[in-house]
Amino acid sequence: MLLARGLAAAAVLAGIAAWLSFLRGGLVLSHYDARAHLVVARRIIDNITPGWPQIGAVWLPLPHLLHAVPAQVDAWYRTGFFGSLVSVACFGVTTYALTRMVLVVTGSRLGAAVTAALLILNPNLLYLHATPMTEPLLLATTSLALLWLYEWVPLNETRVPVRLGVALLAAVWTRYEGWLIVAAALVAAVYAAARIGASRAALLQRALRLGVWPAAAVLLFVGISRATTGSWLVSGGFYERDPYYDGQLVRSVLAVWWGTHQLSTRTTEVVAMAAAALVAVRALAARPDAPLLVPVTLFAAAALPAYAFYAGHPFRVRYMVPLVAACALFGGVAVGVMRRHAAMVTAGLLVGITLLQSPPWRQDAPVIVEARSDEPLRRGRRHVTACLAAEYGGEKILASMGSLAHYMQELSHAGFEISDFVHEGNGAIWELTMETGPALHTGWMLVEEQAEGGDVLARRIRQAPEFLRGMTRVCEGGGVALYRRDNVFSFSWPS
Repeated sequence: MLLARGLAAAAVLAGIAAWLSFLRGGLVLSHYDARAHLVVARRIIDNITPGWPQIGAVWLPLPHLLHAVPAQVDAWYRTGFFGSLVSVACFGVTTYALTRMVLVVTGSRLGAAVTAALLILNPNLLYLHATPMTEPLLLATTSLALLWLYEWVPLNETRVPVRLGVALLAAVWTRYEGWLIVAAALVAAVYAAARIGASRAALLQRALRLGVWPAAAVLLFVGISRATTGSWLVSGGFYERDPYYDGQLVRSVLAVWWGTHQLSTRTTEVVAMAAAALVAVRALAARPDAPLLVPVTLFAAAALPAYAFYAGHPFRVRYMVPLVAACALFGGVAVGVMRRHAAMVTAGLLVGITLLQSPPWRQDAPVIVEARSDEPLRRGRRHVTACLAAEYGGEKILASMGSLAHYMQELSHAGFEISDFVHEGNGAIWELTMETGPALHTGWMLVEEQAEGGDVLARRIRQAPEFLRGMTRVCEGGGVALYRRDNVFSFSWPS
């Protein structure tokens, strides 16, 4: 559809403008996770133990596989250029898929334009789509998967288009929210197929053919995780539990609701959720409309942050980004199903309130504030960088990638490579160093002492002070301490 493509092009142009603006402001890599994702992609090749085992970690692998080769280009690695390019392209894909969904569901050009406006004018989405973060790829893959699934169900075909299968696989391999969205979408698709008259045999065949793509992706990932980390799925140990949400179900659910309208507006959230509820009721009540359940499943992403907060994970406002896209979609749907004058009033209300409360030029948008939270610590770490660079002679540096990946990327500006570090991804080398102490194997050690109560090295030092034998603390800054191996060092096992 020409309109959807035009709106997608507008989103790409807005993304490029946002990237240029945030690049001038030094904000493209402000978020610690943006730098950490670059490090994980880089370490697949730049490493003392390179190879496929470097893929396995807490994060899902697709974003890092896409960036593995481009991240080896120093200029792109240090600036995040290729990652930003992918994110800008994803902005166009997401806008195309969601506006086309509105056109297919409602036939309303105004509704499609409203969805595009709610995406393009959102400062949080603009910022994320200027960075090498993983949310843009999640939005693009899930939006395409839901669009193509919605279009496929009424065809009453058993054969699954390859593009649909690939989109489902990509969504599952990008972020964990994709697991919930895809699972809910497949259930909705099978239900819809049953409602419009598919036989039991056909339903079973379709379910198997649809499910094999995401199931294969999940099984392959958990297998890689088991082989590289010893755990089928790493779900904890990388954050300090937040007692405010820990075990508090109502508070955790309210946090998701609050975070969603903080990232957009309360008006958009209320209108979109009302529209989604009406669409769901219509899908359940009328057999021909049963496929309408498929786009509603985008809201299934809410279950992940709710569970994470309930399990004690600290609040992160960007975890509600998929819900912002869902609100943009159903804001457009709400306009599309209204009569002409009501549609125009609602469209003006949604876009007008967005411009008033959360304009695209807003510098205190929640995701931008979250991204800038590391800036004071980053300034403090410059002192540590200067200390290390002044005396560095090529010795290996022990550091926890789980806590200091973002700092490893910062150190690339001082000429350091990932292969200069010993980290968790090095397997037996890391384990041996953790067992016998850094002085036997490395010349330096970086320890995160503040964030999340300190990293694994900080905890090791607290539990066994002898771990520091042969190492001297030389400087600290930004919550990070730097240790250097003593010039004269001898080691003997305690009797």
